[in-house]
Amino acid sequence: MAKIDDVARLAGVSKGTVSNVFSQKRPTSKKVTERVLNASKELNYVPNHIARSLVTKKTMAIGLTIPHGHFFFSVFHNQFINGVVLEASIYGYRVLLDMIAAEEVKTPSLASYPIDGAIVLGPTVEDKRIQMLHQNQLPFVTVGKIMSDGLPNELTVNNDNKQIIRDICEYLIELGHRHMVFLNAGKRMTVSIERTESFVHILEENGIDVKPYMIHYKPELQSEKYMTYGYDEIFRVIGTMKRQVTAIIADDDRTALSALNAIKDLGLSVPEDISLFVICGDLSIMHQMTPSLTGMDLQPSELGAQSVRLLMHKLGVLEGEFSHNLIIKSNMIERSSCQVVPRLCTD
Repeated sequence: MAKIDDVARLAGVSKGTVSNVFSQKRPTSKKVTERVLNASKELNYVPNHIARSLVTKKTMAIGLTIPHGHFFFSVFHNQFINGVVLEASIYGYRVLLDMIAAEEVKTPSLASYPIDGAIVLGPTVEDKRIQMLHQNQLPFVTVGKIMSDGLPNELTVNNDNKQIIRDICEYLIELGHRHMVFLNAGKRMTVSIERTESFVHILEENGIDVKPYMIHYKPELQSEKYMTYGYDEIFRVIGTMKRQVTAIIADDDRTALSALNAIKDLGLSVPEDISLFVICGDLSIMHQMTPSLTGMDLQPSELGAQSVRLLMHKLGVLEGEFSHNLIIKSNMIERSSCQVVPRLCTD
């Protein structure tokens, strides 16, 4: 079997150039590319990742499973996927994107995946995807905390969700806010559970009574209410229930925009009447909105890249010491959607 050295010698280029032609990590001229491909064809050269697959009996592919019921990816998803794909390519791995809903996971389909390992985004309580991967002894890493019986020591990459909520709440409380509404992620998502626990604890720490109307959860992906989440809840709490609200914490920019529309339809404005904070937003457009939205940078690309590195370690591709529970730092980006609570708002 021909080697990369043979192709490089025949084509009159370096081994690195041959590698670049097949991996497409770096651009090469059309002329050089044709020389490399012609030499490869003449020598019956098999690219490294395919050759390695034949020798090791590995697929040289990893799966990325994302729970989704709509054909919509947020900027967070896009940046996360980009981080996964770019990092996987460094190790010669391809990425198989799987959008199957968690409740639709079946053992036969999962067991037949042509992959060496998997990355699970957005785990839920007793997540069937995780259970099936574990039962089929397929190596995996989750992006988010695992809350499944019997799986306490699996590898995870995550943000410090409890600290994120603490930082947000303390920031708003320092501005004088005591009447908050939290538009959280889906109720069964482990990130949502972590956030809720932290939200309740911090408010109680500061002597603020937590009322039922203050915490809401994003509907299931298949629900008709999913697309209007944020608008319905804010309009009902302020418009129908007549509750006093001075600050809103939104799970993502789509939810924040829905809440912003409800605020406008109620004849109110941000930040003059209500402050609005986004946990996971599109940093490229949040500053262009009116008002520009204060939020967190969760570093989705880094989450994706580090989840691949952790999986490569589990697959034996990377050596060295790796944390079982890697935390990716998040940063608050203050803009103009939050301000000191209006003086007329009192307890």
